[in-house]
Amino acid sequence: MPPTIPSPGLPTIALIAGEDSGDQLGADLIDALRARYPAARFVGIGGPRMTARGFESWFDIRELSVMGFAEVVSHLPRLLRLRKALLGKLLATRPDITVGIDAPDFNLGVERKLKAAGMRTVHYVSPSVWAWREKRAEKIGRSADRVLCLFPMEPPIYAKHGIDARFVGHPLADRFPMVSDRAAPRDALGLPQDAPVLAVLPGSRPSEIDRIGAIFIAAAKRVAATMPNLRIVVPAANERVHARLTALLADFPGTPPLLTDGRAHDAMLAADVVLLASGTATLEAMLAKRPMVVGYRVSPTSYRIAKALRMLKTDVYSLPNILARACGLGRRLLVPEFMQDDCTAETLGEATLALLGDSERRGAVVAAFEYLHQELRGGLEGRAADHAADAIAELIAAPALPGGGRPA
Repeated sequence: MPPTIPSPGLPTIALIAGEDSGDQLGADLIDALRARYPAARFVGIGGPRMTARGFESWFDIRELSVMGFAEVVSHLPRLLRLRKALLGKLLATRPDITVGIDAPDFNLGVERKLKAAGMRTVHYVSPSVWAWREKRAEKIGRSADRVLCLFPMEPPIYAKHGIDARFVGHPLADRFPMVSDRAAPRDALGLPQDAPVLAVLPGSRPSEIDRIGAIFIAAAKRVAATMPNLRIVVPAANERVHARLTALLADFPGTPPLLTDGRAHDAMLAADVVLLASGTATLEAMLAKRPMVVGYRVSPTSYRIAKALRMLKTDVYSLPNILARACGLGRRLLVPEFMQDDCTAETLGEATLALLGDSERRGAVVAAFEYLHQELRGGLEGRAADHAADAIAELIAAPALPGGGRPA
């Protein structure tokens, strides 16, 4: 356990988490900071994992769980009211430090106001500056005294713009062993050990299931029609997603897929191949060392805006492919990915069948995933949350600067 850091009074640490993944990051961060500041008060916006650790959540985390241009625009008046109310409470409380956890569209604006008011700010989880206009790094620097990065290629980008950024390791890399077991999760899910297994994860939000769920289930049907002994497992992230998936699976021919409440990690670990939506889940499948096929569609409005503004810098989308290029594994796609109009039941089904039928290719992908897992650890000892807590504690302990701003 790290040593307790002496602090005048009882430090107040504000955390702002925007969705379920942020709630988990925040909970781990609270544990790590509590080890350094046992009497600290934690306030802001968080979910059930954070509140279980004594966090005072001023607002419901679900109010921030929106994504995409179209969704954000439709919720903008409510989000602006929430941000104004949160800023009022933070300015009145004046915590020792405020940490925005991901959710950059919301958090960076809050952080910028607080920094201008002379308060210290940290942004935990760098926005994807390597994919969406690198010059955004300068704007992020105007909001955060320090950026905590999960990927090793991010701090050098910030350094070019004079921004203090630290690679703290990726928390998910701490949760998966380097060599994963397939037998135990199959037993836990009641799946046979001698049959091919496909895990299907079309998203964790109801809006994602509405947009692409039918495409993914149709792709799974195509694969099952060619492989009669195939077993399929479909984890549902929550009750609303479960209801939508139940409807989509109602007429599935042959052996019905296993629909689970949660247990996405077990489903991935039990599988030979994972068919999933682009996002953090692709990183989880990579760390589980499971070959995958990736697809995604954003709303047509969001896609047209991104294309019109030429916002996307990269021609690959899934995190395993992005990491493979950043870590020197070449430009060939490590993971088949099908985005927007290319994301169809036919393309996803054919790619999944090809991967299930090629054990040599799956072995090469697993070897690459093991290398990338090591890169996400970055040679750092200990948990990512501890490195993040160290970087935050440095700022709390640093002398105050007139008018706020980043300590030297």
